[in-house]
Amino acid sequence: MNSIKSLGLCGVLACAALAAPAHADSVTLERIASNEAITIGYREASIPFSYLGADQQPIGFSLDLCARIVDSIEAKLGKEIRVNYVPVNSSNRIPLIQNGTVDIECGGTANNKTRQEQVSFSVATFVSQPRWLVLARNDLKGADDLKGKTVVATQGSNAVGFAQALSAQGMDLNIAQAKDHAESFLMLTSGRAVAFMEDDILLAGLRAAAPDPAALAFLPEAYDRIYYGLMFTKDDAEFKAVVDDTLKGLMALGEFAAIYDQWFTQPIPPRNENLDFAMGEALKERVANPSDAVE
Repeated sequence: MNSIKSLGLCGVLACAALAAPAHADSVTLERIASNEAITIGYREASIPFSYLGADQQPIGFSLDLCARIVDSIEAKLGKEIRVNYVPVNSSNRIPLIQNGTVDIECGGTANNKTRQEQVSFSVATFVSQPRWLVLARNDLKGADDLKGKTVVATQGSNAVGFAQALSAQGMDLNIAQAKDHAESFLMLTSGRAVAFMEDDILLAGLRAAAPDPAALAFLPEAYDRIYYGLMFTKDDAEFKAVVDDTLKGLMALGEFAAIYDQWFTQPIPPRNENLDFAMGEALKERVANPSDAVE
């Protein structure tokens, strides 16, 4: 049994649907069958999607989903396969998929139309939305309370554009741009900015690692939806079917939600921090109606 299979065999329905021989028209499945191994790309610090645990082995939400996909591939091929891991980053993850070094990336990668021209994505496994993080003691009820105030976003982030658009629509914000997320967070916690805009899951991670997470709160407004998915080679319909059918089976059986809760609403290694990030309505919609659409 491969070490990646921390959650056991895939759902009966998903496995049964995939228990047919591999076809030669799937480059990825043929490579996996020939090597008797699958190569998984992972991120080293993309909590809670994919990161290194205390023993320096890759763990995370996306890796647990990929464990189920490995089970499905074994059922389809009719034999056990080894699991190899390759660390990837934002600059090399797509090229490593394209050249066949990595069979599937199990990280936290956003699906968009530009990337779809280079690679394929699974049905959505997460939906991120830019939101405002504020200090709870300031008793801010919503975005309207930010009008005319100093807010912060990280230089180079999509959040800068969102904040600028909101400012132009009448919020009249004074937008500071910090050099990185750590500096943005410091500006918020030190009171130099009343709100920090960024993707909600990144803000949740910063909040969870803070000395007093309860001192920080999200405003209720959420903006543009950003869909994450598992990434693999383009135009390999059979491999995509294996991936998507496995995920759809997990979603239909309620197992996807259980895996989500394990990583987003409970203490996670290595420091037992709780992101306290319940599944949002946008992801619930995709669980009920799986899709790789980005709109």
